[in-house]
Amino acid sequence: MKTQCRSALTLIVSLILFPSALSAEPIALKRIVELALSHATGAALAVADEQRAAAAYSDLRNSYIPQVMTGAGLGWSYGFPLGLEGSAPSLFNINAQSAVFNPALREYMKAAKVDSRVAALNSKDQRNQIIQDAAQSYAELSKLEQRMSRLQEAEFESSKMQASVAQRVKEGIDSEMDETRAHLSAARVRLRIAEAQGAADVLREHLSKLTGLAADSIQTVPDSIPTPPAAPEPNTPVAASSSPAVEAAVEHARAQYLRAKAEHRVLWPSLDFAAQYALLSKFNNFQNYYIPSHPCVTPLGEFLCVSDSFQQNNATVGVSIRFPLFNASQRSKAQLAEADARKASKQAEAAKNQLSEETLRLQRSVAQLQAARDVAQLEFEIADKTVSAVQTRMDAGTANLHDLDDARTQLSERFISLQDVNFELQRAQISLLRSTGDLEKWVLGTP
Repeated sequence: MKTQCRSALTLIVSLILFPSALSAEPIALKRIVELALSHATGAALAVADEQRAAAAYSDLRNSYIPQVMTGAGLGWSYGFPLGLEGSAPSLFNINAQSAVFNPALREYMKAAKVDSRVAALNSKDQRNQIIQDAAQSYAELSKLEQRMSRLQEAEFESSKMQASVAQRVKEGIDSEMDETRAHLSAARVRLRIAEAQGAADVLREHLSKLTGLAADSIQTVPDSIPTPPAAPEPNTPVAASSSPAVEAAVEHARAQYLRAKAEHRVLWPSLDFAAQYALLSKFNNFQNYYIPSHPCVTPLGEFLCVSDSFQQNNATVGVSIRFPLFNASQRSKAQLAEADARKASKQAEAAKNQLSEETLRLQRSVAQLQAARDVAQLEFEIADKTVSAVQTRMDAGTANLHDLDDARTQLSERFISLQDVNFELQRAQISLLRSTGDLEKWVLGTP
């Protein structure tokens, strides 16, 4: 009967103090995470980076496909027909060019392909970051909603306490100091409610930005938060592949070494395919300067004869071979690329070490917080039993309202402490799940 009355009281106070709860719809953690993954800005940026990396690889790969360009080089000529932008004036021309053998280009392509994998790994890491953010924010909001429900009950009790003490002061049973203490107790409860409400509003707004839902429509379902799996034993090694960020750092170092290799191979010979066709005009004086000649015999002797056989259609197909002999600037670029590769390698090594240290710290933190939770749980149970004991003493006439108020205040503080410890444990467990690569499986149930 007492539990039913308390539930009805909580509902009434909630409707009076928090009318926005009328429009709120309970949303499970899994749904919040799914909406965050599809709506969060960070996820869209990661996808754009993946697309950019894929396009960069395609750009290099397509260098082996002939690039065809057509156009015209129309113009008037006086004297010898000079070129327009490096080509002879023509009514119509078409050019084709592509790489055939280019050692540097091949290494650049390999580096670009690795960059695509780096972008995919960064996208996965960003996905884990979004999941972690959504899960921790949801868990904290759930904590605050439960706290506000409990504090609303405490506020109702403190209001009754104030009225009772005021009546006892009028009757001369209690002093004005007792009345002030009752006011202070009620003020503390209101302060706790204001703090919890403010923090909850901020979290709802944050989840709203993540998911696209209206802030006042977000209400948590505490039972939808799955129980984290047992933490691995301390000092358990964590593979680099469990962290997309570390794996991305390793792959980035590999891409940098491939680029350094490519910079060195710029100094190697290369071969390109080239073809050109041009339809020349008759008004650019070509026929005056490019006239074929051949010997001819006449009765007067042998002379050099010319014939009017101007050729308008012209084509060239072949290969362009380059043998770099000396390029000091390119050698410096290769040395710079080697330095970047060494730096990336050390950064990858540092990322591995950081992951190992962070995982160990989280494992230790989870173990400590589990012990702290057990202590907080026992303290809360003692405080709850103390309230029952004081209530029994009041019924027997050996305790007064102030003893009961002190016991209830102590119970409220122990409840808040237990909530805080539980949330810190949840947050550490979620961070540890991300370090071990099990976060998405825990929230969404995906392998």
